[in-house]
Amino acid sequence: MNLYEHTIVARQDTSPSQLKQLEEKYSKIVEKNQGDIVKLENWGLMNLSYLIKKNKKGNYIHFKIKANGKILSELEKNEKIDKNLLRYLTVKVKKFDLNTEYFNKNNDREEEKNLKFKNEKKK
Repeated sequence: MNLYEHTIVARQDTSPSQLKQLEEKYSKIVEKNQGDIVKLENWGLMNLSYLIKKNKKGNYIHFKIKANGKILSELEKNEKIDKNLLRYLTVKVKKFDLNTEYFNKNNDREEEKNLKFKNEKKK
């Protein structure tokens, strides 16, 4: 089985309950095809670099998946016809980074405090 990181971007006006349904829908597709979701992260609403279908922002959902190529084609087939999604991206990786949470706002604040503290010590 290969390791993949799969990210979907939903429309900005998608409700939290609809986001939960999207997570469940794509999780079921992976599990139905003998895949395994190692980690699921909801990165939240973030700005897009450019307008996509008249949207300035998007809700990001990130999956870390152990699967074969058949599952990816099944996922992408369903994502192409889903009106709530703006974009999706799948990247094959050699190993997962399960410790770092890149878009957790609490971690960002803590890192900023640690950097300030270290800089003050140096002075």
